[in-house]
Amino acid sequence: MTGHRLEVADVFHAHQNQFLQRWGHVISDQQRKVLRDIGRCRTAALGTHLERCDRCNYETVAYDSCRNRHCPKCQSSARDRWLRQQASSLLPVPYVHVVFTVPEQLAPLALRNQRLFYNLLFRAASETLLEIAADPRHLGARIGVLAVLHTWSQNLGHHPHLHCLVPAGGLALDRSRWVRSRRDFFLPVRVLSRMFRGKLLAFLKQSYRYNELRFSGTLAALSLPRAFHSLIHTLRSKEWVVYSKPPFGGPEHVLKYLARYTHRVAIANGRLLSLDSGQVRFRWRDSRHNNRSGVMTLDAVEFIRRFLLHVLPLRFVKIRHFGLLANRNRHEALALCRIHLHATPPDSGTLLTEPQKSALNRSCPQCQTRHPACGHAPTVGWASHFPCPACSRALRLILRKIMLTCRPTRFLASTRAHPANATPWLESPPHNLKLACSLLLHSASPVPDELTQVSAIRFSAQSAASAHRKQHSIPILLPR
Repeated sequence: MTGHRLEVADVFHAHQNQFLQRWGHVISDQQRKVLRDIGRCRTAALGTHLERCDRCNYETVAYDSCRNRHCPKCQSSARDRWLRQQASSLLPVPYVHVVFTVPEQLAPLALRNQRLFYNLLFRAASETLLEIAADPRHLGARIGVLAVLHTWSQNLGHHPHLHCLVPAGGLALDRSRWVRSRRDFFLPVRVLSRMFRGKLLAFLKQSYRYNELRFSGTLAALSLPRAFHSLIHTLRSKEWVVYSKPPFGGPEHVLKYLARYTHRVAIANGRLLSLDSGQVRFRWRDSRHNNRSGVMTLDAVEFIRRFLLHVLPLRFVKIRHFGLLANRNRHEALALCRIHLHATPPDSGTLLTEPQKSALNRSCPQCQTRHPACGHAPTVGWASHFPCPACSRALRLILRKIMLTCRPTRFLASTRAHPANATPWLESPPHNLKLACSLLLHSASPVPDELTQVSAIRFSAQSAASAHRKQHSIPILLPR
C-alpha cells in the first residue's frame, strides 16, 4: 500500500467477508452498521458533494463522511466543535485527572451487559467522587465531574474504565465560598478505590436480584446464585485500581486533556503500520511493563473482532457531567463559582490551539486572502459548514450526490426511463446541470452524452423506497 497511509477502513475492506463468515452470526446490528459505515466512509458509496467559493469561484469535490462516532476519520472535527462548546464551562483553577478501573474478571460480564454495566460504572464513580468530596474530613465541598467512558486497552482488549476531569476544589456546602484543595493532593486514592468497589458491587448485586443481568455463553454458570455471590466475594477481597494525578494547570491544559480522551476510538489510524498476508501490525504500549512501546501483530479477522468489541449501544452517552457540571444546574453553579473566584467566562478563541482553530474555520486554498468582515456565517442558499480556505466566505454547496434510500426528494432528472432502471440526476436549478459532469467524473455513474435530453421527472418517496428494497443503486444530486 505504497503512497497510501493504512487505515482501519482498509482492513475492513480487505477482510470483511472473512470476518462475517466466522462471526457474522453473533455480531449485533449496531456492530454490523459500524463495520459498514467505516468501510464506506469518504468513498463514492456514501456520495460526493461539490463546493464553490463565492469570491474566487474555487471548486472542490469531496466524498461524504459516515459521521459514525466509532470511525477514526470522523472524530477530529466533532471533537473540536465539542471543545469549543466546553471552553465556556472551564474554571480558572487547577484540574485533577482521576481514572476508575474495574478488575479483569468483570470484563466478560460488562461485555454481555454493556448498557447496564456502563451506566452502573458511571453511577458508582460519580457518587464516589461527590460523596467523598462533600465529606468535611476530606474537602467538604460540592464538586463538578466530567466523565468519559473508554472500553479498550492498548492491545484492543475489552477493558472498561472511566476518565474523570475534576476542578481541584468546589463550592462550600452552604454555597458561601470556594473551597480549594491542597496544592499537591485532591482526594485519598485508597478511600476512592474502596468506596467505588463497594458501590459497584452493591449495584451489581441489586441488578442480579432484579434479574437485570444476562448470562450467556461462557457466563451461563454465573447465573447460579452461589457462583455469582462467590465472584462478588472474590472481587470484594481485591484492591481495585483508582488512579489520581496531582492537580495540574488551568483551562488551557484541560482542553489538551479533553482533546486526548473525549472523542477517541479503539485505535487511531496513525498507530497502524502494515497489512500483509492477513496480518495487521500496529504500535501499542504495555501498561504492565512501565508503558513500554512495542509492535503487536494480529490476524486481520481478530483485529476486526477486537475493534467491534468497543462499539457502544445505540444512543449511549459516553461523556457525562455530574455535580456542579450537571446539565440541569450548570449555568447557575458556574456563575456562582466565578463570583467567588472573581473570574469571568473564558474566551474559547484564546483556549483553542491553532490546529483546532484552522480545522473549525476551513478556508479556500485558491484566494489566499482573508476578510474578517465576511464572518463565518453561511451564505443564503445551499451552503456548507466551512468557509472558503482563501477568502473566508462560505463555500456554497452546489450539488450533492447521494445514494437514495427512502427519503423524499423534489425532482429527478433522468433519460426518459423508469427511475428504478435509470441513472437519474436532480435538477436544481436547470443551469446547474452542466456542473453535474465534474461531479459525475468522480463516481461510477455514466455521464449523459447530451445534457439537453435530460428532463425532470417527479419521483415520490414510495417509489424510491420500492427501488431501494429491490436493491437498485439510485445516485442523485441534491442540495444539502
